Amino acid sequence: MRMESNSKNTLVIVPAFNEEESIGSLIREIRRTVPELAVVVINDGSVDMTAVVARQSGADVLDLPCNLGVGGAVQAGFRYAYEQGYDYVVRCDGDGQHSPDGIATLMEAMNTGEADLIIGSRFLGKNAHISNIVRYCGINVLALLLSAICRKRVTDPTSGFQMMNRQLAYFFSRSYPVDYPEPEALALMRREGYEFMEVSVPFRDRTAGRSTIQGWGTLYYVIKVFLALVVDRARSIDHRFSRANLEGKV
Repeated sequence: MRMESNSKNTLVIVPAFNEEESIGSLIREIRRTVPELAVVVINDGSVDMTAVVARQSGADVLDLPCNLGVGGAVQAGFRYAYEQGYDYVVRCDGDGQHSPDGIATLMEAMNTGEADLIIGSRFLGKNAHISNIVRYCGINVLALLLSAICRKRVTDPTSGFQMMNRQLAYFFSRSYPVDYPEPEALALMRREGYEFMEVSVPFRDRTAGRSTIQGWGTLYYVIKVFLALVVDRARSIDHRFSRANLEGKV
């Protein structure tokens, strides 16, 4: 069943760990760009002023009792969105790489009703955002692997700039990878019958801090994700959370 996404049933979740230098400006930018959307920051056990700055900037804050990592923080956000009754969830990372200008593009694509997950890709269109050539090559390797697994072209398997419907948010709130989860989550949802679509959105460099994937860490990351995908393919499908089984129930 297709539902029109609008301001009353869409939540923006912003996972953040020690992002006090970037979170304030990001929240203010989101509120200027899409003032009708609710925003909650998932404070992943930060030891700096991330939570304080986020609240002062106009966002609600969900404080996690300890650092769960990106997968656990994002999953907590999905669970919060589902339990609060939202029909759609936008994920926007707290480091400032995701321009809020792209949220309207995600919403427009979601309104077509053709996909459960809309992924904002930095590699579609004419203005691809390439910040590090080694990382770009690693992402391309993962993109080729995931395209084969998903039987559909994937250009940006590590993008955390996404929008999903309530059904998929429910699935991810029950089952979501822990470390660098985006590629593995994409493969898992496809096995459960969910659809995805990529759209071109603006990306930019981090406004503060540095990525956890740098240099030789890129090779380690690719190998780790590859092994996780192989293991996932060997697991049986849990049909309780399949798209067909959850249709109209959540």
